[in-house]
Order: sequence, then structure tokens, then C-alpha cells
Amino acid sequence: MVRAGLTVERVTIAGAELADEVGFEQVTMSEVARRLGVKDASLYTHVRNVEDLRGRIALLAADEKTVRIAEATAGRAGRDALVAFANAWRDYAREHPGRYTATQTPIQIDPELVAKAPGPRRAVELTYSMLRAYGLAEPDLTDAVRVLRSTFHGFVALEAAGGFAHERSPQQTWVRALDALHTLLEHWPPSREGDPK
Repeated sequence: MVRAGLTVERVTIAGAELADEVGFEQVTMSEVARRLGVKDASLYTHVRNVEDLRGRIALLAADEKTVRIAEATAGRAGRDALVAFANAWRDYAREHPGRYTATQTPIQIDPELVAKAPGPRRAVELTYSMLRAYGLAEPDLTDAVRVLRSTFHGFVALEAAGGFAHERSPQQTWVRALDALHTLLEHWPPSREGDPK
């Protein structure tokens, strides 16, 4: 019998909260069941297995992160949009480390569920929209997206791991990095003939 009030959404949120506390890779069905005060078997009515649960956490997190970025960048363009976008990304990663890790992990879940989820698709749209203000077109747009994602993710991952031991504060470096990215985007180098395919 299904416990009253137990839904796929409640199970997913419980898993996401657990991920933030103990790490995304440490999320198990047993720990989520314990958190919800039910037996492990009760969860399988709502999620197929731990991979399904982790995939749902990733989709939830992608949507939360995208909503935060959309709100931060609304009505902004150019450098202001870039800074708002980056700060929203970093803030989400710091406040929800387990969920953030989920957004950086390949999703192992029903492809139809992924296709219906707004978060991943909207994240791409927001990023490309923000970059178009810099006058970039393909293939430069894709290259710029990869540069931004690598920079933001690399910074927050190193920061979370305690990788910035120098006396200069990470915040000072973050601000300078965003200045550098803005300058790069304004002066994006043209593609060269003969670039590797």
C-alpha cells in the first residue's frame, strides 16, 4: 500500500535535500526512505531505482538553476547579463552543492521525461540568448558556451574543494574572471580556415 502523501515529487525533493547534505553520489534509496520515514519498498512505487531517482534530482536541479538564472538576467544585456548569469550559477552551486553536482552529471533516466523537462532546454536557450548580445553566431556561439561553462564549473568546483588557498580572495578573482570573459566575448577571435573539424 502506498503511504499517504508520498509522491514522486516528495521522493525527488527528499533525495535532492539529501544530496546537498551528503553529496550526490551518496544518495541511496535506503537513505531517502529513512528521511521520509518509510520502508525502502515504498519508494519503488514512485521511482524505479536509484538511477531513476538521481536522474529526477538532476532534472529538478536543472530547473531550479535555470529559473534562478532567468530571474537574475531578466532585462539585462551584455556585461550586466553575463555577470548576473555567472553569479546566479555560482550562488546555486554554493547553496546546493549536491543538486549542482547532479546538473553536471549525465542523466540516466527515461528520455521522454528528459525531453519534457523544461530546465535543460531553457538553460541552453538562456545561454545562447545572452551570448547573442555579443553578436556571436555559430560555430562561435557553441564555442563560447563551452568556454563559459568550463570557466564557471571549473571555478565553483575548485572553490568547493578548497582549491583557492592563496591569500587573495576567490571573490576578487571571480570578478576579474568575469571582466576577462566579457572582454573575450566582445573581441571573440574569428574562426580560421583549416580549424580542426
